Amino acid sequence: MRVLVVEDEPDLLASLLQAVREDGYAADGAADGEEGLYKAESFEYDAVVLDIMLPGIAGWEVLRRLRKSKATPVLLLTARDTVRDRVRGLDGGADDYLVKPFDVEELLARLRALIRRSASQAQPTLRIGPVEIDTAARTVSLHGREVVLTAREYSLVEYLALHQGKVVTRTALYEHLFDENESSLSNLLDVHVSNIRKKLGHEFITTRRGHGYCVESTE
Repeated sequence: MRVLVVEDEPDLLASLLQAVREDGYAADGAADGEEGLYKAESFEYDAVVLDIMLPGIAGWEVLRRLRKSKATPVLLLTARDTVRDRVRGLDGGADDYLVKPFDVEELLARLRALIRRSASQAQPTLRIGPVEIDTAARTVSLHGREVVLTAREYSLVEYLALHQGKVVTRTALYEHLFDENESSLSNLLDVHVSNIRKKLGHEFITTRRGHGYCVESTE
């Protein structure tokens, strides 16, 4: 999963990017509204964390322009906790709202919930045959026993599971699993898929030659 954080306060931006990456996501940052809008429109993100008070283009305007072309889940950050601001943000197309100062664990939980809802998955647990994925705890089990995955392996499993029954192209996987600081021009994806198959069974991920990968729906 790939998240964009738009925040003009350097220390907060750095700490949020670190927290998001430690939680297993690829993460890009933007320090003003103009850069944030450009990245949000140009790349495919699973969620955007957007501060309202930004230099250049305000967060309200970034949200308004983004909604003309994309439905990416947006979590607004603000230092002003008024009903009017909350209503303005939600009516303007925001999916959630968090008031500063906030607990990073709550922000991460809200991000996970936004990503699940955008994939039409309200419950935190996904079941695909004998494999169970707990998106809240970020754990995977096979036949009831937890399987240890790397952060990137988990992200790949989660993304395919949230889109189960659909073929996901290699390009889409690179866009959602690697951030702007990483090189995707390698065989890393093939390595991750191979390792996951060894841990969860070769049949868990299906290769569609010339198209991409798929986790078949068991419903």
